[in-house]
Amino acid sequence: MNKNSAIIIVDMLYDFIDGTLACLNADQAVENAARFISANQSHSWGKAPVLFIRDCHPADHCSFATMGGSWPEHCVEGTHGAEIHEKLQEFVNEDLVFFKGRDRDCEQYSGAQGLNPAGQSLLDVLDIMDCKDVYVCGIATEFCVKNTVEDLLKGGLNVYIVEDCLAYVNEEGHKKAIKEMKEDGAKIL
Repeated sequence: MNKNSAIIIVDMLYDFIDGTLACLNADQAVENAARFISANQSHSWGKAPVLFIRDCHPADHCSFATMGGSWPEHCVEGTHGAEIHEKLQEFVNEDLVFFKGRDRDCEQYSGAQGLNPAGQSLLDVLDIMDCKDVYVCGIATEFCVKNTVEDLLKGGLNVYIVEDCLAYVNEEGHKKAIKEMKEDGAKIL
């Protein structure tokens, strides 16, 4: 990792870890992500910035089955399920948290669609920080991680997926998504 690197943590939120949409390997992915971040916080050039993506929905979001969508209620704003896991809290800088899914009528899987409290997008902030290399950890490989990685690649970034820091809906979908992201140009660590 060099001084133009950043770590991106996608949706390591309680509802995806042990809640309504709990994913496979979630507990281990959180543990591994905390270790990965810690290992990259003491370089001669300083700390690698850590940017968090947060799914954060109104209670009547269009993606919820109760509203005609495909998913059970999850990551409702203001609930425990929408919070970043406690093992990652020490790395959170509120200015580097990007919220997606706040518009009740819009499904958003990619972290690139989220905005931080200043109204900036993930790609805008990475550009401001002059980041060229991004290391991605997160949940779920087949959905939000994959969509975020695709947008990061389209944005011209070098993307490294930290495979042991991923959780997924099912193993077959996880393997397929890893293969597709690799074919698109992401590097798997």
